[in-house]
Amino acid sequence: MAINSITHVILTGGVGSRLWPLSRKNLPKQYLELFDGESLFEKTVARNEKVSNKTIVVGNIENYQLSDKSMSKFNKSYLHIVEAVPRNTAAAIAFAAFASEPDDILLITPSDHVIEGTEKYQAALHEAIVLAEKDYLVTFGIKPTKPETGYGYIEFEKEDVIAFHEKPDLETATGYLKEGNYFWNSGLFCFKARKFLTELEKQEPEVYWKSKKAWESNKDGLLDFELSLSIPSISIDYAVMERSKDIKVVPTYFDWSDLGSFESVYDYLVQKDHPIDENKNIVIGTSTHTTFIGVKNCILIYTSDALMVLQKENSQEVKKVYQQLESIASPLL
Repeated sequence: MAINSITHVILTGGVGSRLWPLSRKNLPKQYLELFDGESLFEKTVARNEKVSNKTIVVGNIENYQLSDKSMSKFNKSYLHIVEAVPRNTAAAIAFAAFASEPDDILLITPSDHVIEGTEKYQAALHEAIVLAEKDYLVTFGIKPTKPETGYGYIEFEKEDVIAFHEKPDLETATGYLKEGNYFWNSGLFCFKARKFLTELEKQEPEVYWKSKKAWESNKDGLLDFELSLSIPSISIDYAVMERSKDIKVVPTYFDWSDLGSFESVYDYLVQKDHPIDENKNIVIGTSTHTTFIGVKNCILIYTSDALMVLQKENSQEVKKVYQQLESIASPLL
């Protein structure tokens, strides 16, 4: 494995709106030290240290100091790209690619995922790097553990992608699980910097050229607001991965969660022996004695300025609360 050419690119621009009120704009979920005393950001850095020798952090103006604080715990240099305004993952990855040598292999990971099973994870990375060296754009499929409606799916045969599928309804997701060759779309990628930029220019030239202009005008990694604002906001999936002819998938079997909802946080914490009552209710954020009567599968989330109680199966609706608060410019965000 060509260790000296592999760059770990950490995407850390999200605000975790589905985990409000724990996750806030000034302290998004990837920086919360809720996970064995560490943050998800720190776990992401540590998990990929052995496979890479360069690190690029792509964040935004609101959280870059939190990233710097987390990175200070590691004895390693890194490039910090600070977006003046979020423009989605296609542009964020383009900035990292422009900052790299053309043949550098970029391992793209979000900063807010939980991954367990070191050997299986390392084996998947090795397989992806081999494919990336052959000039493929590689995505990772996660073996589903249930008929999940909150994720997109990758339909595949061996390493070949047959199709990408949007988030399904429950009946469709159940069918995917039975078929066995539909895996969750993970948000993890691996490819050469040059290959990604070539495909981006081909598929979305406006994103390519405006991202290039913004990068070339950066000042110590900080991007210009006006130049950034002109970049179309589009994900890497829509911009490149679903349209390129040179895509490969690595089906993976490690334990994975994007902790994108309180239901997934609930499942993770319970697995880690978080206290749970006889009706499967839990409390997050306070040691105050709490009693649930007549309800099941509920989560009470406590912070100093907000309290929320929800049925864990309704976790996806938390984003509506966030959007409502956003519409009135609430200081609670």
